[in-house]
Amino acid sequence: MLTNPRFPRSGQYNPEWVSAGAGGGANPLWLTEWLCEVVELRPGMRVLDLGCGRALSSIFLRREFGVEVWATDLWFSATENAQRIHDAEAGDGVFAIQADARKLPFADAFFDAVISIDSFVYYGTDDLYLNNLARFVKPGGTIAIAGAGLMQEIDGPLPDQIPDHLKAWWEPGLCCLHSAEWWRRHWSRSGIVDVDMADSMQDGWQSWIQWHQTIAPDNHTEITALQADHGQNLGYVRVAGKRRPGVTLDDPTYSIPARYSYKPLLRPK
Repeated sequence: MLTNPRFPRSGQYNPEWVSAGAGGGANPLWLTEWLCEVVELRPGMRVLDLGCGRALSSIFLRREFGVEVWATDLWFSATENAQRIHDAEAGDGVFAIQADARKLPFADAFFDAVISIDSFVYYGTDDLYLNNLARFVKPGGTIAIAGAGLMQEIDGPLPDQIPDHLKAWWEPGLCCLHSAEWWRRHWSRSGIVDVDMADSMQDGWQSWIQWHQTIAPDNHTEITALQADHGQNLGYVRVAGKRRPGVTLDDPTYSIPARYSYKPLLRPK
């Protein structure tokens, strides 16, 4: 079930290894391979794999493209990921980090590229987030994401506008899903990146179903919703852009220095 001719690189990996590393609603190897069709990666480049889950995408990037990868995730243990990386004989170029995407422990302009697989929707919809992330990328460096999304925006208040066939599956948190064109506007309006690509995967809904039928066959609600939707609203989207040289980024504000000085509360009588 994890064989898909659309993704020949991914097909080289043991299905049991892929299934054991499942951490979300998408096959991380398929999405990484698809995203890297529009991202130029060269051996020795420093890559931040942001929201890497169980680091399958990080290991894939190292083995397939020879890049150095900082496998960074908040939810999954760096110790577990480090062991998986070691067992995959990728420890010479993949480094496990447990960190919050909003408080990344890296130097400015440290990375040549940031890759994010089926994770960015959980934090990247914030209008200010791209500014915080871009400072870790060299000017001219790449920021690219791929994951679940909409084929077109659903207008109006949610969940009132959700199609009937999706209502059993839909929950409030899914309002973070957006279309490729929404992401293009979201990034472009910041002036921080030039968007090179924003599109959706052809028949991506079928790959979505195939993944769930393999790793979560009991998830009948989601599988049924995807089958009924038939790609009308749901699928996979990818966006890739480059940090604009010469753009001045705002420093992030984590706290305001205390400057309290006592003053009387009431006017003197």
